[in-house]
Amino acid sequence: MRIGVPTEIKKQEFRVGLTPESVGELVRAGHEVFIQSEAGVGSGFSNDDYTNVGASIVADADAVFEAAELIIKVKEPQPEETARLKPHHTLFTYLHLAPDPVQAKGLIESGCLAIAYETVTDRDGRLPLLTPMSQVAGRMSMQVAAWALMKTKRGRGLLLGGVPGVAPAKVVIIGGGVSGTNAAEIAVGMRADVTIFDRNNARLAELDAQFNGAVKTMYSTKASLDAAVMDADLVIGAVLIPGASAPKLVTREQLKTMKPGAVLVDIAIDQGGCFETSRATTHEDPIYEVDGILHYCVANMPGAVPRTSTYALNNATLPFVLEIARKSGREAVNTNPHLAEGLTVADGHIAHEQVAHDLGMAFKRPDWFKS
Repeated sequence: MRIGVPTEIKKQEFRVGLTPESVGELVRAGHEVFIQSEAGVGSGFSNDDYTNVGASIVADADAVFEAAELIIKVKEPQPEETARLKPHHTLFTYLHLAPDPVQAKGLIESGCLAIAYETVTDRDGRLPLLTPMSQVAGRMSMQVAAWALMKTKRGRGLLLGGVPGVAPAKVVIIGGGVSGTNAAEIAVGMRADVTIFDRNNARLAELDAQFNGAVKTMYSTKASLDAAVMDADLVIGAVLIPGASAPKLVTREQLKTMKPGAVLVDIAIDQGGCFETSRATTHEDPIYEVDGILHYCVANMPGAVPRTSTYALNNATLPFVLEIARKSGREAVNTNPHLAEGLTVADGHIAHEQVAHDLGMAFKRPDWFKS
């Protein structure tokens, strides 16, 4: 199969769809790989790194899309990229389509087959292609929060872990999944006062055992969460409903109850955000203030650490890329039920029921799909 990797063009996105090591595996399997010139530079990979393992370097994105049948990206296609997609293309990338009707319209009109990393499953029902970036975002959330809490950034002027004789910052993490757990690991390591909220009692028990009492766990109700947010110095939003828009769990009214200079970090912003006042920001201008509360809502957090992120992502995606390349997009979806969970757009329709519901669009699995 002919596989193409364009340069990521989302603002301040430095990751790349395939590492040279992954390209080498694909070439050894008999596939052709076309890399846009300097697509890997942001992650520390030169054109020579790719040609040395058998890739062809092409001048621009038009050449990539023209040459390839399978397009491998990291972030959702921007409008100029969806305009390049054709019915013969299979697109494999993060889509986060539920809160993005503009992208949905572009993909539908393209006629391509689009498989979303974030809803591909494994045999245990987990999300293996979302996991590595959730790990990165969770760990990063504490780095950026510690930075935002400094008075020089308009925060409360707190050291996250305090010092002897001075209490640490109070951290509330909403969601005990992968990103929330990784956020808690770093927060505990920085000696913060950490409470994790979730609605799964079994998960709360697992977290209690995992952290050996170093974090507090709370069943999430409106009353319990309201009280914790009011007392928090930092709130991490880490709630995920696969494929769906994130629920709004902290309202504009609640901001008035919070401490001035407190910080909200919304890891769920790719799915629309879990704070009512969230709006996507960039690494260039990551923070804004609403009613005295700082919001960090960067929509591609792992893009700031692209070398770590690209390798972590490729470790998870490569087996699926090899399978799609070996079988074609349609056959891979029909023979692998886990890839079928990632099927999001096909033959000009939204092919994922939850995404269609959140977009208010018609849901239709393609005629060739074998349920």
